[in-house]
Amino acid sequence: QLQLVESGGGLVQSGGSLRLSCTASGTTLENYAMSWFRQAPGGEREGVSCLSRNGRVTNYPDSVKGRFTISRDNAKNTVYLQMNSLEPEDTGVYYCAAVSGANCVLWGAIMDYWGQGTQVTVSS
Repeated sequence: QLQLVESGGGLVQSGGSLRLSCTASGTTLENYAMSWFRQAPGGEREGVSCLSRNGRVTNYPDSVKGRFTISRDNAKNTVYLQMNSLEPEDTGVYYCAAVSGANCVLWGAIMDYWGQGTQVTVSS
C-alpha cells in the first residue's frame, strides 16, 4: 500500500515561488506515474502536472505551462512540484497522486493513490 504525504505549501505573494514535495512510504514510487492536482475553493479538481514512470514524459495544462515543473527523486522516494511566478489564481489545495502505470496522466478519476493535500495561497 502506497502512502503519500505532501508538504511545502504556504502563503506567498503574487510572483513568488514555492516547491511542493510529495513523499511516499509503503512502497517505491518507481512503479508509478505521478501527478499533481489542485482544487480551488468551490472549484473542480484540476490536473496541473504529470510525470511518467520512467521520468521522461511530462505534461502541463496551459494555465501553468512554463511556470510549474514536476520532477522526481527516486532515491528519496519523493516527487516535487516547483511553482514559479505564482498568481492568485493558483490558490488552492494541492494533491499529489499516483497511478500504477507507465503513462503521464492528468485524469484524476484513474489515480490509485492520493495524498491529503497541502494548502497554497497566493496573495495579490
